[in-house]
Amino acid sequence: MSRDPPVSPLVGLLVAVVAVSTSAILVRYSEAPSLVKALYRVVFTVSLLAPVAFARSREELRDLPRRDVLWAAAAGVALAVHFASWFESLAWTSVAASVTLVQAQPLFVALGAWALLDERITRGVVAGIAVALAGMATMTLGDLFVPDVAAALAALPGLGGLDAGTAAAPTLAGEAPLYGDALALVGAVTAAAYVLAGRSLRQRVSLVPYVTVVYGVCAVVLLGLTLAAGHPLLDYAAREWALFLAMAVGPGVFGHTVLNWALGYLESSVVSVSLLGEPVGSTILAFVLLGEIPTPVTVLGGAVVLVGIYLTTTGSSGAEPGQSGTERQKQPNG
Repeated sequence: MSRDPPVSPLVGLLVAVVAVSTSAILVRYSEAPSLVKALYRVVFTVSLLAPVAFARSREELRDLPRRDVLWAAAAGVALAVHFASWFESLAWTSVAASVTLVQAQPLFVALGAWALLDERITRGVVAGIAVALAGMATMTLGDLFVPDVAAALAALPGLGGLDAGTAAAPTLAGEAPLYGDALALVGAVTAAAYVLAGRSLRQRVSLVPYVTVVYGVCAVVLLGLTLAAGHPLLDYAAREWALFLAMAVGPGVFGHTVLNWALGYLESSVVSVSLLGEPVGSTILAFVLLGEIPTPVTVLGGAVVLVGIYLTTTGSSGAEPGQSGTERQKQPNG
């Protein structure tokens, strides 16, 4: 960049990580169906970005080649499945497990680039994937014993054994944690598909037009899924509409849009590694705001997963000749 940014990119990065850390909490606060939450998260984001896109990038949008539109549409479909699966996962497993597993998308980007694009994979990336898989296995084994851990906590004074009339006891969230974990992994895989579908396109198309097309297709897909599921589109309380808007403004605009802006000033590895703060931030917020306690095994497994993601992210730097690190590390607006 030839000119200095109006705000320090590191400050922007901090704001963005805090903003994306609220995503899971806002999803949990909402009582609407998961597909409806995802739909309006995307619709409000498109509504906020579209005026900017048409004001500044009308000609670029109009002149997009058909091939680029098709790739953007593919990215939009993948993003719709990402939102739908991840939002639903939060209804079944803990915030800590869901956010950590869905953040594992760099692992699947590396594997997909190797399998589909014939890109070289370094030993550092292989080590990172192996470590992350070990962490995922640890989290899954831990979730098998969630009922036993919950029963033990319920017997402890000051936790489950609170007297009537006192504050609500902390909980181990998740009615079906293994199912929720699986949905979060689907979210990670489809987020990786979104990145792979759009990464070459983003070298030719600027951010706002690209995101506008992708989010437009994503909204149409989510609308179709919502109607197919029979969910009402408008019969929601004012509180729910405020939460839908907050999902778009917070994690969407101040979160991933700012992260993409920061990529113009910082190394992609710095931005990508900073996103490892999202599972930590979301877990802390879930404890403070939702009274949700992750199991010790979930914490251990999550820490191992984050180490694996870190190794994968840093190990992929410079792995693919001729491709910018920025394009390797594009993140979904989740």
